[in-house]
Amino acid sequence: MSVDALLVLSFGGPEGPDEVRPFLENVVRGRGVPPERLDAVEEHYQHFGGVSPINRLNREIIDAVRAELAKRGTELPVYFGNRNWHPMVEDTVAQMAADGVKRALVFATSAYGGYSACRQYDEDIERARAAVGESAPELVKLRHFFDHPLFVDACTDAVLAARAELPEARRATARLVFTAHSVPTSADRASGPPAEGGHRYSRQIAEAARLVSLAADMPQHDVVWQSRSGPPQVPWLEPDIVDHLDALNTEGVSAVVACPIGFVSDHLEVIWDLDTEAREHAEKLGMSWARAGTAGPDPRFAELVVELVREHTEGIPARKLSTLPVGGCTVNGAPCAPQCCEPQRRPARPTS
Repeated sequence: MSVDALLVLSFGGPEGPDEVRPFLENVVRGRGVPPERLDAVEEHYQHFGGVSPINRLNREIIDAVRAELAKRGTELPVYFGNRNWHPMVEDTVAQMAADGVKRALVFATSAYGGYSACRQYDEDIERARAAVGESAPELVKLRHFFDHPLFVDACTDAVLAARAELPEARRATARLVFTAHSVPTSADRASGPPAEGGHRYSRQIAEAARLVSLAADMPQHDVVWQSRSGPPQVPWLEPDIVDHLDALNTEGVSAVVACPIGFVSDHLEVIWDLDTEAREHAEKLGMSWARAGTAGPDPRFAELVVELVREHTEGIPARKLSTLPVGGCTVNGAPCAPQCCEPQRRPARPTS
């Protein structure tokens, strides 16, 4: 396939105190989230000066991808667009059209299936193209990469580096705990084509965790969730990381290595939910705590992005370490399968 550009598509985040509230209102538009809920989340952002690290981290990934493309002698401009904050994807696609781009690949910064992790990016693409009109380029979103060997290797080395930070006497018995963003159980049930039985999101998270734990030689591991919100009567994926620490403490576990397998970079939810709340809770319990880094800053992540591009431009074989179905490859926002990852009609918590 001949392409003119690559678009890195992400969630977006505020880069100053005055941007926090407008950003959060963009995130929850049309979802009926009460103002007091936004007040609580806004406080988390203001705790870090009103700045989410996500845009900076994505720009660093883009710089690394550009360098990797240049190393391979590939001349492919890389653009950056977001769902919820500047640079907005509509503005970016308009600039691409003005620059004469006719066909571009889209790398969404999520390794997994699910509505927010996958299909909502399809909707972003569709919305941006509609806003630009007839001159909008064709946009082909790249596939899920949760089981790509470069992603697994980067996460594995991060786990091993985190374990090395623990007191030496506790390393051998440390429990490896993987975390990802919780979603309503009904949303997880719908996160995949009905023919597959749904649950694509949680199954892919569990498979990525299994692959990393085996590669790290830490086969005893747990998959837990973070950042849950919504009415208490609505079931979400459990257990929560903080609750799980209590359970591990009851079992006599004295050290934890936490791996945020569900995130590609240190979003605000990683540095708040894990580096702040979970770490403080572990310390109160007398548990040693080490948090593995995310894959995005690892040089292999840029190699991964370029390899996904080359699957389309050069026809190289897709590398994957599991037998789970890999979706996510779409054209101009069309879902990859009928009824796949359909939106849930209930409010969802804003994320970084």
